[in-house]
Parts: sequence; structure tokens; C-alpha cells
Amino acid sequence: MATESDRQDEAPDPHEIFLRLWMRHEPSLRAFVRSCCPKAQEVDDVMQEVSVAALRKFSTLDDHSAFGAWACLIARYELLSARRRFARDRLVLAEDIVQLLSDEGAEELPLRQRQLRALDQCINKLPRERRELALAAYAKDTTIRELAAQLKRTEGSLYQLLSRIRKELHRCMERTLPGAES
Repeated sequence: MATESDRQDEAPDPHEIFLRLWMRHEPSLRAFVRSCCPKAQEVDDVMQEVSVAALRKFSTLDDHSAFGAWACLIARYELLSARRRFARDRLVLAEDIVQLLSDEGAEELPLRQRQLRALDQCINKLPRERRELALAAYAKDTTIRELAAQLKRTEGSLYQLLSRIRKELHRCMERTLPGAES
């Protein structure tokens, strides 16, 4: 049985390192891929291909601090590949547009990561009831109609409350990230 000191002497598991890096960068990579794909199913398909390709090529990445930009480059190639697969769909972006978006996405990745961290901080600053409402309203497979019925409110009043919460979050983001576009 391995002791704690034995584990410290072992080389770090590359799969664990990859997984930790992937989990840190996946939301911003997904946002980038979503900006280039019109359909949610295509986003999921591309993200799956990006994760598999990144895992296969991870041993070639020397500088783990460059993981985000490196994964964004892989995403660009997977988007181009997906574009060819979905070429029959009239909503597919031209390759030069995908190239432009991927270049911008790679450049904006650090800013988007700061924005996500700031948003998490701002959400945590909300009063508990507002925080829970905002998280519930934007949860997957939640409709405003269902949430309003559950809370015994009208849909209109719920939309107004969510609008106020979004404005409050926006002001907090502006204070937290001065000079950054949010």
C-alpha cells in the first residue's frame, strides 16, 4: 500500500493534469465553440471531438500554462472539420469567418476567464434568495413559466425581477473588472 510520501515521489499523472486543466478551461472553450456553431447539438459534438483530440495530443504540450490557447487552436481545427461535415446546412459559417472567430477567441480567452471568475464572485455577493432565483432561472431545462408557477408569481414579475438581478450583476462586474468589456 502506497504511503503519502511514496505518492509525492511519483511523477504526476498526466491524465489527472489534463483533466484538471480541461475542467478549468472547458467553460471558455465551450463559449468559443458556441459562438461558431448555430446548434447546441453541434456544440456538444465539436466539444467532444476537441476533448478527445486534446487528450490524445496532450503529451506534446510542454507549457501547461498555455493550455487554454492550445486547446482553442485544437477547437479551431475541430470547428473547421465540423464545418465540412455540416456543409449542407445553410447556417454553416465560412472557413475564413471561423478562422477569424477562433483567432479572436484565443486572444480573448484570458479576459473571458477573468469575467467568469468575476461573475462567480458577483453571484456569490447576491442575497441568498436572489442568487438561488438567478441560478434556478438559468438552469438547464428550466422555463420561466414553470419557475413562476413554482414561486406563485406571474411570468412578467419574474422577468422584471431577473432583469433587476442581471443589472445588479452587470454593475458588480463593471466595478470588479474596470475597463473590461462585459
